[in-house]
Amino acid sequence: MASITKNPLFDAVADDHQEMYEYYDQFVKHNGQPEVQQKWANQLIWEIARHAVGEEIVVYPLMEKYLGEEGLKLANEDRADHQFVKEKLYTLESDMKVGTPEYDQLLKTVMDHLHRHNDSEEQKDLPLLTAKIGHEGSLSAASQFKKSKKFAPTHAHPMAPNRPPFETLVGFMAAPVDKLIDLFESWPSEEEMKEAKGKD
Repeated sequence: MASITKNPLFDAVADDHQEMYEYYDQFVKHNGQPEVQQKWANQLIWEIARHAVGEEIVVYPLMEKYLGEEGLKLANEDRADHQFVKEKLYTLESDMKVGTPEYDQLLKTVMDHLHRHNDSEEQKDLPLLTAKIGHEGSLSAASQFKKSKKFAPTHAHPMAPNRPPFETLVGFMAAPVDKLIDLFESWPSEEEMKEAKGKD
């Protein structure tokens, strides 16, 4: 995930997008191995949940602040995209079983939706925002974005509000419960994570 833009906020968000694609590729690669697929599904859903909270806490409010009416419109479209994804992920986690055609299809639907959403952010939202906030603003926003992900829940919470300060509070309250639940679920090993990123 080499950074080519030299824009800290753009790079932080785009790197997350790339990680999502890598985790989904691992899920698809292990078709027919539901135990392994469950690990990658857990990792993917966790990354999506953390990323969404980071954007909703940091990026979208900045778009509203610095891009005026256009920023509000774009942020609201992005929040609607996130809501769609959260609802589908919640269905995956609560009503479906890894290794079934229904699970595979719904996860593919989520990823197709995320590709379009992520492309829009990278091609339109972030270039507009980073042009307004400059390098120092981008550096600060990237730092806040990364910090916010540390406190995000590890599962989709579609009923949680998606605007600060409520997203922040609900995320903090949900995170510890999610961490306990995660102790009983399987996740990729460090070696599997490195392999997915193409590292030795």
